[in-house]
Order: sequence, then structure tokens, then C-alpha cells
Amino acid sequence: MLRPEQMSKVSVTGSKRVIDDVIETAYEHHSLHVTDYDGRYEGFQPGESLEGAEAVNEKLVTVRSLESILEVEDADADGRGALGDEELEAELDDVRERVNDLNDRRDDLRTEIRDLEEEVAAVEPFAELGIELDLLRGYDELEVVVGQASADDVESAVATASGIDAFEVFSGGDTAAIFARPADEADEGVLQDALVGVDITFLEVPESGADPESYVAEREQRIRELESKLDTVESEIDEVKTEAASFLLRAEEQLTIEAQKKEAPLSFATTENAFVAEGWIPTEMFDDFAAALTDAVGDRAEVEELERASFTPDGDHYSEPVADEGDAEREAATDGGHAAGSQDEPPVVQDNGGAAGPFELLVQGFGRPKYREFDPTLLVFLTFPAMFGFMIGDVGYGLLYAAIGYFIYANYEGAFRELGAIAMWAGGFTVLFGVYFGIDVFGYHAYQLLGLHWPVAGKGLSPADLDWALSFLVVSVLFGLVHLNVGYALSFVNNYEQHDLKHAMYESASWLLLLNGAWIWIFSQHVPGPKPDFLFDSVSILTLGAVSFAGFPVVIGYLGLAAAAVGFVLLAIGEPAELAEVLSPIVNVISYARIMAVLLAKGGMALAVNLLAFGAYIDGGGDGSFHFIFTPEYLSYVQEHSVANGGEYELVFAGLTTAFEPSLVGVLALVGGIVVAFIGHLVVLLLGVTSAGIQAVRLEYVEFFGKFYEGGGKAYLPFGYDRQYTADD
Repeated sequence: MLRPEQMSKVSVTGSKRVIDDVIETAYEHHSLHVTDYDGRYEGFQPGESLEGAEAVNEKLVTVRSLESILEVEDADADGRGALGDEELEAELDDVRERVNDLNDRRDDLRTEIRDLEEEVAAVEPFAELGIELDLLRGYDELEVVVGQASADDVESAVATASGIDAFEVFSGGDTAAIFARPADEADEGVLQDALVGVDITFLEVPESGADPESYVAEREQRIRELESKLDTVESEIDEVKTEAASFLLRAEEQLTIEAQKKEAPLSFATTENAFVAEGWIPTEMFDDFAAALTDAVGDRAEVEELERASFTPDGDHYSEPVADEGDAEREAATDGGHAAGSQDEPPVVQDNGGAAGPFELLVQGFGRPKYREFDPTLLVFLTFPAMFGFMIGDVGYGLLYAAIGYFIYANYEGAFRELGAIAMWAGGFTVLFGVYFGIDVFGYHAYQLLGLHWPVAGKGLSPADLDWALSFLVVSVLFGLVHLNVGYALSFVNNYEQHDLKHAMYESASWLLLLNGAWIWIFSQHVPGPKPDFLFDSVSILTLGAVSFAGFPVVIGYLGLAAAAVGFVLLAIGEPAELAEVLSPIVNVISYARIMAVLLAKGGMALAVNLLAFGAYIDGGGDGSFHFIFTPEYLSYVQEHSVANGGEYELVFAGLTTAFEPSLVGVLALVGGIVVAFIGHLVVLLLGVTSAGIQAVRLEYVEFFGKFYEGGGKAYLPFGYDRQYTADD
């Protein structure tokens, strides 16, 4: 599972007389990743589409156009069914004629409605004005301007303008009509010049003598009539969609398959009489593929395994050729041409079935692994849900995450289905850690309610369990140390297999020695002064006192420093440019402290929501654990036994629900507390995805993948089609 599935480069050579049968067989087998001809065969040219390809593509374009017009979706299919060529031809012509006619009628109606709406928009301001249109134009001695503006502003501007003997302003709504008689010596357009400083939008008077209100009313009535006709056409289109959707989906699938088959020779090398098709196939499927072709065309085509891609080459990822490229039959089939060895990258088939399979989605979010790389999907499966669950650690939230994940998994396909599976795993681990943290349910420790003794009393948020918070910091760091060790170890193996031991020592072992040497020294008793006590005390706390740890002996600390020094020397010899990053093993591990930080942040948010809604106190005179109050009666009890009254309880916050009493204020307080609790926990639930999820992904991508993984592999796209709507025959 840490390696992609092994691939073989294969060649199919044969006479053009059997090219159709070869294509059909390869298509149905759905295993050959065809590679484009690269021009390396002497005397061969790229092939041409088979006869009829253009007609098939034209039909396919027609079908997709009809689907677009009808807005056909996958959900409109009524299951799989057979579709013959004659049936496809006849029904496609019928559907095309009906849809095109209805679509043309719909377009015409929409155009007419749009034109009428523009006319109405142009005349509506004049209807508000209340002046017939023919009275607003055609004067010899008057200038008339109509616009949308403040009538007072217009009147002030015209009144102070020179060159106007008299004027009158009429207004209605935000429309104003200005009639002005220019002075004898005034230039033409004096009225518009007078309005230059006014905020006005000039309107053009429509060429109509009709009353504006009647004009608008007539067109609005016509628009309503056209909209009614448009609704009828839309209904007819919906009827056609209901009748034809399944047919169109089947037709698109069938034509897509036919088009792919007819265009397949474009990737082949061909002469007048022969062809050569090459590609990659999973090695374990080669024999079955060869047998299928033999059954289909006999000895009229030859199938060869040219080479078997290896994961451990000498600077390359290909093994020696498997087939003898000098074979006499092959030379004859290729007209005596010679082919140099291919160096194209094998496509990658990630071999992660079962539970780890959905986590390929997270790996591919960074980049598909290259063929020669380790596939980290299994490692992400083992670490991502654990990190997420530890950071949230709540039974209530975990159950909700799992439920949401199941809903997505059960109702969607593809990437969403895989995302749902990831959410279920993350939710499951969130529940497990929620139990570990004191049966934490939406920030409430249920062990208190059940009267149980629980060794882990919380997440380190109460005064009584602060030592646990520091212990979880150590857990986060140790997890990071293990995580990075795995990354550097995979880097060592990769460098050793792809190059040699020297490269592995310089590029990977150096970092392994620096990483482990530095942290062994940190956890040792050498120079104990600057090292906080919790580094060592956490072991006893986490093991409930079963194991005590005072730090590695001084001599082990010296050995750690020696190992780090050796790593430094190896790095200086092999990769001197990377000496600037010599402290990164320490910094990278500390980066995992974000796991503890998110744990406290999310736990603190849930605690704050419960404090506001239900109130809480701390027992042990303020040095104990948080306890929620919930009821007014219990609040009174806490207040009576508070520290101020000589008791052991310290009230933190009274809470909203504790103010409940049989009155309007009390009811509002109760409802307010419930609303605060619901919305608050919903926010924490959502932020858990964006904080814990993103931080876990970041640690995988940046800290872990950065040590050994590059990505950028080629996807495996086998020649063939997974039918959804049509039968195999």
C-alpha cells in the first residue's frame, strides 16, 4: 500500500484490417492507459480517426446542446437501458425538432418581452409627469428639456441663468419638464447650458402622441400576455425534458463511447497497412488483456510487454525491457522500423483499498504520488483522524461529525463520498478521545454526572488539571517526533533506492541524526536548568503514576549531542546549502504543539458557551474542577456554600438558565440560555472543521510530506468508459 500498483508498458501491433476489433476489445477491457505516439518509429505517422468520427461528433454536439437547453441533470435518469443506433437516430431527430421549435419560440417571446420592458422603462417617467408626449416637443420658440432631477434645483438654476426670458417647470415623481423661451440674442441650447450644474439625467421624449399612462398600461398588458405564453412554452419544454432526459443521457453516453473509439487511432503509430498502439497497464492485468485480444483477433495482432516499471532503478524508474524488441515478427509488423526505448512516466494507480482508500483524496489534494515515490495514503489514514480527534476530543461533537460524514457518504458519489468517509473516521476518533478526556459531551464532563472516578479529569482547563494541559503539550511534541522520524526514514529509503547509500546518508540520515540527537538531549538531564519540569513529570501523569521519568541520564544526553554533531557534519559535506536550516528538526517538532493549542482552544470555547448558558463554579476553594449549575435551586446552594460564606465553592458565572422563574423574565432567561448553548456549540462544531481539520492537514502537508514526498504523478486513465445509463450491449 505504500507503493503504487506496478505498471507495465505494452505494445499492440497488428494489421489495419483488425484495428476496429482491437479498439473494441481494448475499450471493453478498460485497462490500457494509451500513450500518444511520439514519432520514434521510423516510417510511421500518427493515425487518423476512423470513418464516421465526424458524424458521431456532430450528433454528440447536438445531444449536449439539447441537454443544455433542457437543463438535463444526472438525477433525471430513470436507470440504465439499451439504445440501438436506429432508435438513437430517429428519436434524436424528433427531440431536436421539438426542442429547437420550442426554444425558438421561447427566445422570440423573451426578446419581445425585453423590448416592451425597455419601452415601458423609457415612458414610465413621462407617465409620472402627467403630460402628453406630443406636448413635450415640436416648438419653434420654446426649448423643452425633460429629465430626472429635483424640481427645486432645476428652477433655481434656470431662474438665475442669462439668455432665458421666461420658463415654467412641471414635475411628477422625480421627473421634471422645463419649458423655456430663450431671449432673442440667446444661442441655441441655452436651456441645457443653464442646467449644467444640476444633478439631472436627461430623458429623450419617445416618438408617440399617446397618453403616457395609456401607453405604459397597453404595453404592460401585452407583457402579461406574452409572459403567459412564455409560461406555456416553458411547461411544454419541461414536458419534453421529462420525456427525453433519459434518452439524451443514454445518447450522450453512447455517442461519447463511439467517439472515443473512432478517435483512438489518433494516438497510434500507423503505416498504410499496420498500426502500433502503446500504453501502460497494471502488470497483474497484462495476461488477461493479452488473452482478450487473442480471443478477439487471433494471431493478426501481437501483444508484447515491453518493460515493467520498477520502483528501485539506478537513477531511472524503468527496468530492462521485458520483450525482445528485435523480434522478427515485430520488425515485420513495423515494416522493419526501429524503435528507441520509451521514457514516458508511468501513470499511477494508488493501491489503497478498504478503509484507507478515501484518504487518497487528502493525498491528491497535495499532489498524486509519482510512480517512484512512496504513497503516503496509509500513513495519512493512520494519523489524520487521530490528530483531528485529539484536537476536538468530545463525544457530542464526534457523533455529529460522524453523522454528517455518513449523510455525505450515503448520498453523494466521487470526492464527496470520500470526504464523508474521512469525516466518519475523524468523528469516530473524536468520540474516542472525548471518552478519554472524561466522557466530554459538548464541553460537559459526563463522568461527574454519572458519579464515576475518571483518571483524566479534563483537557487542562480547570485549575485542578493544569498539569494535564502541559502533559498534552508533551504528547503533541512526541507525536511530532515520531511523525517526522517516519518521514525522514521514508526519505532515507527513497534516496537509497533511487541513488545510493551515500546520497541517503547525506540527504536523509543527517536529518534523522539531527532530529533524534537534539530531542534526546532535550529530554536528558544534561544542563537541566533551562528545561521545564513538565518535560519529565508528564510521563508520570500520563501513565497515572505507573512510570516515573526524570530524564535520560547525562551520558545519553552526550550521545544525543554526538549524534546531532554527526548529522551536522554529514549535512555540511553532502548538502552545505541546507546548513541554514540546521535547527529545523527542533522547530518542526515544536510546530506540533499546535495540536495541544487547538485542543485547549476548542475546549475553552465549549466551556465558555456552557458558562454563559448554564453557569459554573469551581470546587476545592477555587483550586478544583469546573462544575455546571443548570438550575436556580442549585445556584442558591452554590452561593450558600461559596468561599465568601466559608464554603469550598467559587462561583465563576451564574448563567442564563439559572435565572429561570415562573415569570416573563425567567422564561426569557431560560430560552436565551438554550439559544446561546445551541448557537455557541454550533459555532464550535463548525470552527472545529476549520481549525482542527486545517491544522491536521497542514501538519501532514508541510511537516510530514516535506520530508520525503513531492507529488505530481500522472493519473491512470484507462481507455474505456464506466457506463451509467446504457447497457453493455
